[in-house]
Amino acid sequence: MSAKVLVHANINNETVEFLCEPRQSLLEVLRDVMGLIGTKLGCDDGNCGACSVIVDGALVNSCLILAVEIDGKSITTIEGITPKEGLHVLQQKFLEHTALQCGICTPGFIVAAKALLDRYPDPTETQVRRWLAGNLCRCTGYDKIVRAVLDAAASLRSPAPIKGQQP
Repeated sequence: MSAKVLVHANINNETVEFLCEPRQSLLEVLRDVMGLIGTKLGCDDGNCGACSVIVDGALVNSCLILAVEIDGKSITTIEGITPKEGLHVLQQKFLEHTALQCGICTPGFIVAAKALLDRYPDPTETQVRRWLAGNLCRCTGYDKIVRAVLDAAASLRSPAPIKGQQP
């Protein structure tokens, strides 16, 4: 067994440190060491996107990056996207558009969509489809997912109406 390495990072806006073996993937550490089980293990070889996280603003498959590589970096998982109360607009739109079924791919799609909307707040349907091409779904079908992301983008761009105010 190799010696463990101390890693310092910012995970979901919280400064953390943890010990991990140099061979451990970020996915393994998030789930097994940090207890952040929202990030899912799908293929474990970078093909399905179920383990998508955002590292310093870039969308990555956490099964393909070693946990020691995130030292000093900022990571956002599905838990970091979900507000303390309620749902993020992406999560709400996935529900409204029935863009989920078994749930294995859903966190990865939502994280990927968040990374997309952070970079391109007004994406075209083609941009959404291309951006999400690294995420696979066996249950739902991609049209519902694309519609949910486009609807979320529109909601995020328009300010919420003030209660009692006429539209």
